[in-house]
Amino acid sequence: MPPNLTQMGTPRRQPSRFVRLPPRRWALGWLLLAMLGNGLAQAPAPAQATAQVAAPAAGLERQVKAAYLLKFASFVEWPEASFARPDSALQIGVSGNDALAEQLERMVAGRSVNGHPLKVRRLPAGDAGAELHILFLDSSLERAALGALLARARGQSLLTVSDGADPMPPGCMITFLVADDRLRFDVALRPVAAGRLRISARMLAVAHRVEGAL
Repeated sequence: MPPNLTQMGTPRRQPSRFVRLPPRRWALGWLLLAMLGNGLAQAPAPAQATAQVAAPAAGLERQVKAAYLLKFASFVEWPEASFARPDSALQIGVSGNDALAEQLERMVAGRSVNGHPLKVRRLPAGDAGAELHILFLDSSLERAALGALLARARGQSLLTVSDGADPMPPGCMITFLVADDRLRFDVALRPVAAGRLRISARMLAVAHRVEGAL
């Protein structure tokens, strides 16, 4: 089953110039990760699987990814200037996967992090999304398009998350991957630092791999 991020606890207090986004007890999100991730491990779809088997597996993986994106918001700190007002929305953009965006919209409905309501935006092709805080880039994007979006995001306080690329695309901060039939994630710290973001040590502790330790 996926790593138990409930063991992260509460991130250590940081200087006031950063916005603290403490973990919330979103039981549904972590229940999904615990239950759905285990189901993903038990039923990986082989190449010869029928569409009836592959479709539920794809839906299961999509739910786990959405739950991860939801939880990342609680363990990442953005510079205070990233929010126009104390009640500005924390915006999550999804590029190349409307089904995941729809799943995520259902999960974030009515939720907020440290007073910031969560908002999901579906991005058209080539749109890096202004005023975003998290950007998910699906594996369906062409490599050139993926690289262009990451180049535009470089140096911004924008948590970039990609899907299934190995090695991790240059400039991307987090990449989903399947390891031992479990959905996991890798973290690249150098682009995180360049974007003036901070990721909780407790989140890093449950990552599959952390690159570029500072």
